[in-house]
Amino acid sequence: MMIRGKGMALSLLAVGTAAAAGYVLRAGRTRARDGQTRADVGARIVEEKEIPDNATVVDVSSRRLQDLPAAGEAIERAVRNDARDEWEHVTLECDDAWRVVDALRASLPYHDADGTEYNGVYVHCDGRVVVLDAFGWVRLEEPIP
Repeated sequence: MMIRGKGMALSLLAVGTAAAAGYVLRAGRTRARDGQTRADVGARIVEEKEIPDNATVVDVSSRRLQDLPAAGEAIERAVRNDARDEWEHVTLECDDAWRVVDALRASLPYHDADGTEYNGVYVHCDGRVVVLDAFGWVRLEEPIP
């Protein structure tokens, strides 16, 4: 009877240890995956002739635009640095960073380019027009099965 009790105790200990290890590994992997989610919001100044005919230009004071994290900062950087040749970027790293990308494309008049035009939302700011765009990504630590 003593041998059975020890065997049972060892079995329960092994199962409990394996379950705890699995939980810790899964929780650690989830946190790492969430922590690697990023979105990049970029803006650059465009000339009047570069604004597509069918693009809607919104004002920088638009409430929907102001509600987007990093959009105002990217626009301000583009205007301050007179960014005509390069994009001014603001990178977000948080659990829901991709929501910024979705919100930019869903809540504002996003222009899908068809050639030499820029994709994005065209914004009037301080007498200039800035194009604003965003993309998101996840850095995977392990290959997807």
